[in-house]
Amino acid sequence: MLDFNGVTIGFAVTGSFCTFGDAFEQARNLTRFGAKLIPIMSENAFNINTRFGGAAARKQELEEICGAGIITTIADAEPFGPKKMADVLLVCPCTGNTMAKLANSITDTPVTMAVKSHIRNNRPAVLCVATNDALAGNAKNIGMLMNLRNYYFVPLRQDDSEKKPASVISDFTKVPETVKYALKGKQIQPVIF
Repeated sequence: MLDFNGVTIGFAVTGSFCTFGDAFEQARNLTRFGAKLIPIMSENAFNINTRFGGAAARKQELEEICGAGIITTIADAEPFGPKKMADVLLVCPCTGNTMAKLANSITDTPVTMAVKSHIRNNRPAVLCVATNDALAGNAKNIGMLMNLRNYYFVPLRQDDSEKKPASVISDFTKVPETVKYALKGKQIQPVIF
């Protein structure tokens, strides 16, 4: 069993709504392994009601899992770096939109600000990808981020090569192990399966 006692994880959620169940399951696992989680949500993840569930219920569930209020503003996310609030920052799920912003140094959401602020201290950021355009418009962004220091990826694969050939999803069950590797400065392998 993995041991995360004494480890603080920034747990950032972006708008891949269909994967929230998997993401929240991994948040539960990380807390079971002893991690302290600081929840962060993008504006869309925080506010939009979808066919996968209502925003109010999602917010309540994440706060209960983490035992803390959700960071929802850029101003509240900025201290991640100066205050060294987390040992690792996990974006779970990480949309193509968020990856594109990170790859191009755009910090206009609470999640991108938290990541930018966090990695300035040479601390790891783990991306758990879930996007329909990973092998299209976002392929270059994945490549850029894989080539940057302090970014680590949860192993990923095509999720429906017949109907959605450009779509990729990470194996959410590998989140804890990927975080453990990232804390040691290593990328779990294989990263593509």
